[in-house]
Amino acid sequence: MTTLFECRELTKYFPIKSVFREVAKVHAVEQINLAIPEGETVGLVGESGCGKTTLARMLLMLIRPTSGTILYRDTDLTTLGGKELRRFRRDTAIVFQDPYSSLDPRMLVADVVGEPLAIHKVASGEDREDLVLRLLERVGLKTEHMYRYPHEFSGGQRQRLAIARALAADPKFMLLDEATSALDVSVQAKILNMLSALKSEFGLTYLFISHDLSVIRHLSNRVGVMYVGRMVEYGTSDQVFGQPMHPYTRGLLGAAPSLNPDDRDRRSDVALEGEVPSAVNPPPGCRFHPRCPERSENCSRIVPELVDIGDGHLVACACKERAASDS
Repeated sequence: MTTLFECRELTKYFPIKSVFREVAKVHAVEQINLAIPEGETVGLVGESGCGKTTLARMLLMLIRPTSGTILYRDTDLTTLGGKELRRFRRDTAIVFQDPYSSLDPRMLVADVVGEPLAIHKVASGEDREDLVLRLLERVGLKTEHMYRYPHEFSGGQRQRLAIARALAADPKFMLLDEATSALDVSVQAKILNMLSALKSEFGLTYLFISHDLSVIRHLSNRVGVMYVGRMVEYGTSDQVFGQPMHPYTRGLLGAAPSLNPDDRDRRSDVALEGEVPSAVNPPPGCRFHPRCPERSENCSRIVPELVDIGDGHLVACACKERAASDS
């Protein structure tokens, strides 16, 4: 297994300033260690504001980390700049959540999809038009769509345009940030099936961010669960969904609706009560302990580390650390 991305102690703070001095900071992402294997899909889940998008944007160096390192094929991205960073970004692409705002309404489809080809000097003139046409056909659109404006398309078609644009420069890694959440269920299913096919055809690696746990389970090989800027559980899709170990993960899965009676019968008794704490002033120790029904006295004092409890299943919970050490 080849690792495409690796984060080591990745941290990002956003300062809150009053006039000219810093009065507080948002603990957006703290001490994240994460490996993304090449050719796989890694899903990120967690409540809104937990740091999923901030982490993903740091991977693409759209946001520079406060501390830590980001390795892309053994190259530390935090040391790159200028042309080297631009060459790296040719290997990456993003599909945003909202297909209505992610496309320039003043540009024709041929220019929207062809823009990455021009920026990275992949093709020009007739060669560029031919590439754009092939990309449109690959995502289910037609020749006559090339010279229309984005407002002339439905939401599902616009997201297909966004995917075609993302594929233009032949990337190796694609960030999908809630890429299907704004779509109807039937359209969502078609887009997900297309993404699965494109992954095999183009040899892509995905980082898929979503609140829809059923989508994550369907698409992902591995899943990371984040809570207030920290990773609390990471493992294969079967491990996280079949044997969730962190109380927050169990509560998150238990809160998800399901039409399967077997899933309802196995629903966890861990209920997510209370409010998500502020990232400006997060709780000491384990950040989930104010809401955790299994908390002990140590939970408010000890910051748990991600511990391998077996077969690469990582959990950040003081109770699981003790269980792992006892075994």
